[in-house]
Amino acid sequence: MCGVFLRGCRGRCCPLGLLRVAGAVTCISIETESLGSAAPQTFFISRSCSFHLLPPPSLLRGARTCVGFRTRMSKSSRVLNLRDKVSGNEADLSLCNLTEVPVRELALFPKVTVVDLSCNNITSLPPEFCNLTHLVKVDLSKNQLTCLPDDLGNLVNLQHLDLYNNKLTALPVSFSQLRSLRWLDLKDNPLEAGLAKAAGDCLDEKQCKQCSSKVLQHMREIQDEVDRAREKRLLREKELERKREVKQREREAKEKEARKREKAEEKEKRRKEYNAQMAAVAAQEQQKKKSEEKKKKNGQAAADKKVAVESAPKPRRSFVGLLFKLLLLLLLGLAGVAAACQLTDLQKEDVCAPINVAVDDGLSWAKEQEGVVRQLVQNLSTAAKEFLESTQTSKN
Repeated sequence: MCGVFLRGCRGRCCPLGLLRVAGAVTCISIETESLGSAAPQTFFISRSCSFHLLPPPSLLRGARTCVGFRTRMSKSSRVLNLRDKVSGNEADLSLCNLTEVPVRELALFPKVTVVDLSCNNITSLPPEFCNLTHLVKVDLSKNQLTCLPDDLGNLVNLQHLDLYNNKLTALPVSFSQLRSLRWLDLKDNPLEAGLAKAAGDCLDEKQCKQCSSKVLQHMREIQDEVDRAREKRLLREKELERKREVKQREREAKEKEARKREKAEEKEKRRKEYNAQMAAVAAQEQQKKKSEEKKKKNGQAAADKKVAVESAPKPRRSFVGLLFKLLLLLLLGLAGVAAACQLTDLQKEDVCAPINVAVDDGLSWAKEQEGVVRQLVQNLSTAAKEFLESTQTSKN
């Protein structure tokens, strides 16, 4: 909103008859304060109204009157107005009550190297302002700036910067990159102590030039500190990352070793189970083999025994032996009969009479033939022993 003020208003004044309304005017407001009125009276005239609708002259006469108009401009009219503000390589945008910098419009004029934005209500510069690298001189004095964009150092061609009477407390670290800067004014800003000391008073041209060099040196020192802090931070981060990687590798190595040990233990367990199983199978096979060998041995022994029995030569029965046996049986029978006739009640029988006589005769004869009987008994004993031995051998 640009204001045109009449008599009795602060700022620029012009007679009411010289008032001209531009084509972009949308509304005119008139505030009057009569000498006899306690409160001001306001009248509004729209664009479609004519000047005959103004308050009567009796109301305006002798009163303090202020006229202001509000404008609403399109993009094309704004460019047109900016073109009207451009003169050669300079653009004068001071005293326009701007709240922001028309960066896009300024970018359309690359030949403009000097921009005057003083005496406005600008509180901050957009990041795009740092792309206007063709600027050589910028006047931002008497605004409401509280901070500057971080990439202000991109303005490598900037030589003159006026920041007088703003609300700055610090400068961006990239300010140290303004190597072409030769003039700087930071008066009337609530600067921090270190920056204020470097800036100085800036009361004349020489002090403003010294301000630029000292502030650049101060900002370079801050830049170095920031770089060192960033380098230390990066080193700490790298060290932490290295430690994390070492711990990660150690953890992975431990996990790998644990998995390897588990696999080895599992393999050893399977090997033991396999060995136990093989040992059990071998024991069974051995037992089975022993059993088969025992059976085979027993079968072979039985077969050998059977063969031995079958193949054992049968004792040859001689005629003499048979005759001896018959004679022995006959003698035993006779002895039994003689004993029965001698020792039992049969001795009185007629049958036993001749036997008893024969026995008596025989005993008498035997007494006479005692040597012969002894030899006979000996022969009989020898024959009996041989017979018994042959019988035992046949049984085995």
